[in-house]
Amino acid sequence: MKLILTFLALFTCLASAAPRPNIIVILVDDMGWSDISCFGSEIPTPNLDKLAAGGLRFTQFYNTGRCCPTRAALLTGLYSHQAGVGHMMENKGAPGYSGHLNDSCVTLAEVLRQAGYFTAMTGKWHVGQEQGVTPSNRGFERSLNAPAGGFYQGGSPRAELFLDGAKIANDDPRLPKNWYTTDLWTDFGLKFIDEAREAKKPFFLYLAHNAPHFPLQAPEEDIALFRGKYKAGWDKLREERNARQKQLGLVDPAWALSPRAEAVKAWESLAPEEQDRFDHIMAVYAACVHHIDVSIGRLVEGLKQRGALDNTLILFMSDNGGNAESGPGGRTVGDPTQAGSDWFCGESWANLENTPYRRFKHFNHEGGISSPFIAHWPAGIAEKGGLRTQPGHVIDVMATLVDVAGATYPAEFNGKAIQPMEGRSLVPAFDNKTIEREAIFWEHEGNAAVRVGNMKLVRLGRNGAWELYDMKADRTELHDLSAQMPDKAAELAARWDAWAVRAHVKPYPNEGKAGKGKGKKKGSPNAPQ
Repeated sequence: MKLILTFLALFTCLASAAPRPNIIVILVDDMGWSDISCFGSEIPTPNLDKLAAGGLRFTQFYNTGRCCPTRAALLTGLYSHQAGVGHMMENKGAPGYSGHLNDSCVTLAEVLRQAGYFTAMTGKWHVGQEQGVTPSNRGFERSLNAPAGGFYQGGSPRAELFLDGAKIANDDPRLPKNWYTTDLWTDFGLKFIDEAREAKKPFFLYLAHNAPHFPLQAPEEDIALFRGKYKAGWDKLREERNARQKQLGLVDPAWALSPRAEAVKAWESLAPEEQDRFDHIMAVYAACVHHIDVSIGRLVEGLKQRGALDNTLILFMSDNGGNAESGPGGRTVGDPTQAGSDWFCGESWANLENTPYRRFKHFNHEGGISSPFIAHWPAGIAEKGGLRTQPGHVIDVMATLVDVAGATYPAEFNGKAIQPMEGRSLVPAFDNKTIEREAIFWEHEGNAAVRVGNMKLVRLGRNGAWELYDMKADRTELHDLSAQMPDKAAELAARWDAWAVRAHVKPYPNEGKAGKGKGKKKGSPNAPQ
């Protein structure tokens, strides 16, 4: 009888143990918090909407405010300076600013590969390929990537491609003819998924779109879908997006819509020919976002056909807020349906993309660091269509994937000591439980912030004054409480300073041991990066 009971207990345990999920992390580039329809946009994104309806939307999920640092934080579970990518790809001569992933961090792929996952990556890498750091030597078994970005075959140098770390020609016979990256990344993602299935392994796919980053380029038929729809202008469209966000429960109706950015003109003040030009710019941008959605629809359909959708955890997010680079006028050089063109949305439309928040990519105010975030996993998330208000950050992706995969985050890797994870697993939030953490921190180009509970301290530039906001009452950051609550501001500033030393934000680049050479340059939205 004792033997029978032991057997039954073992059988019950094995029967109830779900297989480890497949994992897909989708990152898009330069897309604002409100640019998909389930976050308030007028741009139709039905496939992302279905993922949200079948899963969860996190309303307070954060990135780092810039592309390279977000990628470093996402891939490693560390703050970007700890991974060596506190700025971009230049080695600035300070530990937090080496311009590439260092050897005291591990990537998602390195951790999951050791746990038995087939690891693959398609898309934009941008964490040090120029310095020899590639997907293939940071844990990815298969990869098709561009070091930085680009859309079309035969386009700018950004569109050069590497297959498993080796550069290939843009017309390599292994590639489809006249490729467009938004489709190419999905095509190869599905190819790599098939290889994982042949190997009888769960898969991890990191799909990093370069869209809708500049230069904005899209097929003519996609642009035509949106031409004329933006002549209502950014002022009216911001109000409409904000109204939808309130209706969807994404924002508190008590939060005031942030005012139009100071450099942006009132739409009604523009001449008709200016309005037409701006309409064309935003039509191209909307086409890029829409095409991402179509591509994600193909990916999801591919998972369904392979019987893999139910037990695949899909996470979707953006690397920073809408991009104001090129200023309020945007840029329209060449034909956006062709390789070699150079179009930017600019600050005027970025103000719409980040509705209802202030500022843009580069900055640590909410418009720069807020990301739409969707989690979809039919076998692992019970609630469908739910909202989660727990604050999350891209550093949490590592802890989440270690959790769901049953993986082990190492203290040592390849003979090197590895820094502990900074993030927290989001799995408790899947069940609407609290995520325990002390604080979330940011720094980029001197712009800085710290959030503890509902209180956020933020500054503009290294020498800017600290501003204090209550995220529960005023997430649009219109009522600075620093003068009313000086003790709280000082407390959070001290926390940030301690973190900045611990996380290798300091020493700043070009700062000597005596503290000389402190940079005063603020992050500029007008310098394309």
